[in-house]
Amino acid sequence: MNTSCTTPLQARRPAAHPLACLGLLFSLGLAGCAAVGPDFHPPEVPAAARGPDYTASPLPAQTAQAPGAAGVAQQWAVGADIPAQWWAVFHSPALDALIRDALARSPSLAAAQATLRQAQEGLAAQQGKLALPSVDAQLGAQRERASAVQTQKAGGQVLTLFNAQVNVSYNLDLFGGVRRQLEGAQAQVDAQRYQVEATQLMLTGNLVTTAIREAGLRAQLKAVREVLRAQQEQLGILQKQFDLGATPQSVVLAQRAQVAQTQAALPGLDKALALTRHQLAVYAGRLPSEPDLPEFTLEQLSLPQTLPLSLPSELARQRPDVRAVEALLHQASAQVGVATANLYPQIQLSATLGSTALELSDLFKGPWTFWSLAGGLVQPLFHGDALQAQRRAAIAGFDAVAAQYQGTLLLAFQNVADALRALQFDADTLAAQADAEQAARQSLDMSTAQYQSGAVSYVQLLNAQQAWLQTHTALAQAQAARYADTAALFQALGGGWWNRAALADAAAPATQTVQ
Repeated sequence: MNTSCTTPLQARRPAAHPLACLGLLFSLGLAGCAAVGPDFHPPEVPAAARGPDYTASPLPAQTAQAPGAAGVAQQWAVGADIPAQWWAVFHSPALDALIRDALARSPSLAAAQATLRQAQEGLAAQQGKLALPSVDAQLGAQRERASAVQTQKAGGQVLTLFNAQVNVSYNLDLFGGVRRQLEGAQAQVDAQRYQVEATQLMLTGNLVTTAIREAGLRAQLKAVREVLRAQQEQLGILQKQFDLGATPQSVVLAQRAQVAQTQAALPGLDKALALTRHQLAVYAGRLPSEPDLPEFTLEQLSLPQTLPLSLPSELARQRPDVRAVEALLHQASAQVGVATANLYPQIQLSATLGSTALELSDLFKGPWTFWSLAGGLVQPLFHGDALQAQRRAAIAGFDAVAAQYQGTLLLAFQNVADALRALQFDADTLAAQADAEQAARQSLDMSTAQYQSGAVSYVQLLNAQQAWLQTHTALAQAQAARYADTAALFQALGGGWWNRAALADAAAPATQTVQ
């Protein structure tokens, strides 16, 4: 390759300045041939995922309805967008405040954000190192005694030599190896940016579901205590009847055992509640011992009647974990380009402009100035198949990330399908459980009245008490499941992170123009 800066018209003129010559070659390098290797294109969503449904059979128009706030019928708004603060659909000021505080204090989110900054600075470093020429300046002074062999004029004298020079070097990126490296570094930044979004989505999802679990445990504790109170009242009646000789002692003992059995359920629920509170504090970036952690009950939460449902074809663009793996796939594609470019010639250009003088004031004057311009080309000929093996390894790495992308995408669709079916079937479960609890309560009231009148045995009363305990606590669990399923759907659909910029713009104060 001819690296001369001169043209036929310039041949009669003095030689061009070496730095100007290198600048021209630098411009030619930027405008060189296209980068070798594959150009990345985002994977297409599978054809089966372009339909309107996430599940094999269509969903009902709305879920079943049950008594109470947790039993409202929910319907889907297909194609509706998801708000950035999706947890606000539960209309809980305490939950909103907790999440705002957690986003500012979470160590996991802070670590993800720091890793993003690290990737951004790494990209900036590579841009400065690979895409631009390297320019170094040197300045030195040397004290020496020159011999007559070096120069007769200075023979036997002690000299001070001053040296100053500028060195410029640049790799001419004709085949795009540098561009592919920068492309891969940018993809790594994109992957980490989506990882930050995924971390924030996981954090908010964990906070919401943990708060709901706490509310559900409090509802179960309330239900068990209500049953225990009724059983203790019945035990008091039986004890009085025994004291009057109207009831055998075996009945009193059986009721006392029933009360003790119900009481035994309380420590386990209290333990689960305490551990849930500890987990909620850690998610919020607090120590479990810190005060002022809000308490949550089902009564404080509202169940949204309309749920947004993104189209399946949009899910891959909304899920941050899918976008993160897509960025990693882009990085792997760029690595194939880097390995391909390594098979082609590598061109190194360098220039030096300097001066050596006996006096500091003579630097860069007249005959004391020197310069050099050099170019080198290295064409790989034989490396024991190492370069081809590196390219095959890069292709295999691309295939591995492509398979990982497909697995992540399948998991995303599974998450949405699971959440939708959970919303459907848990609504059916709540409706059935509400009917069962009401029937068990009516059976207990009837059995109590009949036992007091002597129409039924105590065994039948005891069975009615046990049935009401089971259905009453199961009803609280079914109510909490409706809220948890709703949170799971918003999380599975991506959490609305793409609307966060618009939300920030809307919240920003309006600016006034100063006249």
